[in-house]
Amino acid sequence: MRPILFVFALFLAFSASAQKKGKTTPAPTPSKPNIILIMVDDLGYSDFGAYGSEIQTPNIDKLAYGGLRLKEFYNNSICAPTRASLITGQYPHKAGLGYFNTNLGLPAYQGWLNQESLTFGEVLQQGGYNTYLTGKWHVGNDSLYWPNQRGFNKFYGFIGGASNYYDISPYPEKAPPVELVENNQRINLAPGKYLTDEITNHALSYINESKDKPFFLYLAFNAPHWPLQAPAEDIAKYKGKYKIGWDSLRAQRYRRQLALGIADPRQKVAERDPEVVAWESLTFDEKELWQRKMEVYAAMVDHVDQSVGRVVEELKKLKKDDNTLIVLISDNGAQGGLNQLGQRRRQRNSGPIGSAGSYDYQEQNWAYVSNTPFRNYKATSHEGGISSPFIAWFPKKIKAGTITKGTGHLIDLAPTFYDVAGVNYPTNYRGVQTNTLPGVSLKNLLFEGNDLVRNEPIFWERAGNRAVRKGKWKLVSLYNPPASPVPGTKSNNPWQLYDIEADRGETTDLAAVYPDVVKGLIADYEAWAKRNGVENYDKLRVVPNFPGTPNPGNNNPNNNRNNAANQGREGQGNPRAGSN
Repeated sequence: MRPILFVFALFLAFSASAQKKGKTTPAPTPSKPNIILIMVDDLGYSDFGAYGSEIQTPNIDKLAYGGLRLKEFYNNSICAPTRASLITGQYPHKAGLGYFNTNLGLPAYQGWLNQESLTFGEVLQQGGYNTYLTGKWHVGNDSLYWPNQRGFNKFYGFIGGASNYYDISPYPEKAPPVELVENNQRINLAPGKYLTDEITNHALSYINESKDKPFFLYLAFNAPHWPLQAPAEDIAKYKGKYKIGWDSLRAQRYRRQLALGIADPRQKVAERDPEVVAWESLTFDEKELWQRKMEVYAAMVDHVDQSVGRVVEELKKLKKDDNTLIVLISDNGAQGGLNQLGQRRRQRNSGPIGSAGSYDYQEQNWAYVSNTPFRNYKATSHEGGISSPFIAWFPKKIKAGTITKGTGHLIDLAPTFYDVAGVNYPTNYRGVQTNTLPGVSLKNLLFEGNDLVRNEPIFWERAGNRAVRKGKWKLVSLYNPPASPVPGTKSNNPWQLYDIEADRGETTDLAAVYPDVVKGLIADYEAWAKRNGVENYDKLRVVPNFPGTPNPGNNNPNNNRNNAANQGREGQGNPRAGSN
């Protein structure tokens, strides 16, 4: 006992001496975690290997298998409204982008983020974070509402909804320059550079420069959004990969999803889309053309995966990987909008699909595969339009190999990040009273494996497409234009009811079987719509020059607001319409 007492006495004496000399070492305090949010564009639920795909995504899959995947995570079906909810934690109407980045003259449809809806850049910046954004913005065109004005220390990317991936500006008659913005300065992409790489390069630079503070990085890839353009060496990896066609490939992906535990064999899968033609009905030349589309699409996803690998390697090199949360999602389902071969007007195409200056996109036949096993596409409120893969990775915090139901939504990510960062969401910011956050933090779901408890349903409305998710029930209504063009004529948009726990493929409408459930969910929807300033879409459609409404201005290629080609590519008109 005496030796032990002697050692203990020495320890006390040393501590007392250190205190007298002012050399007491304080207990180490854990540093705030870094946060990286990665969003990909127009990527379907099954397009990563960890969600059933044959596309080579080893780096993303490593995050998935080393972290957590959600079976049910929802977006807002299309680019700008999704980004509005993601960036602010608000429903899109509450943030000012209920329709698109287009000003319809109403607060909920003004086309840019309002001041009452704080961005995660603003909140985390005032909480001591360096905040960075690289890639796509698409929530306000005017420079007053660009990222540097909304809480981001640094920004590199493009402001609008789409961009070329290569610059061939010496030939402006073939394709325009790739217009970018870097910290409020307009620049062009240098010839020979690939935009996905440049977005990634700037992300790596930002990670390296953040030494004295934790950082938040929003890495918003535009791939695999149209136009289909990718490096030749990546396209070559997939040569002949898609000769089996979309029918067999969708079946293969579903079998993988079952094996992975992502799909539930007890749930019904979506029935075959009647607009998707049978692969074997195509001619040899048609098959060759369609294969090329998917080869390039796969190459674009592959290149995003390579970029994610570069980010993770940089974190490891800087010894920041153990203190970084990475979340990866998609902004909507894959894009439908089928146009039969020979009927598509290919604007400004100057080379084969995949090359600089080509303007093709995936289209409905392959999007049917990307959205396996769900129904419908981008811009609709069926599962194929609003379901996203969700991957979260945080070494020693998130248990590896976790797959859970989740039922999360975009509005949950901002409160999750604030919770993880230990940052308070202010009720007043620069003299403006802020909108309260409607979402719930996913922190306990991610770190503790606890079930996610929602006290409120999840809601959707965009271009007349509406939905409510409450427990196992989902109420859906797809917009159908009025039969009469006379202003004031109402459309016919019946509500459909699905039991998502048994029928996530939305194959059996139960509205007539459970009228009381329908009535209750409609009441929930109407109360939500009133709180968020949602207008009846038939009312909006009679606004003069409303984007998506046919008028002579749509034929003017210089009229950006009414350029039918541009709007079709983002799905702003007919919710089933695709790119031109």
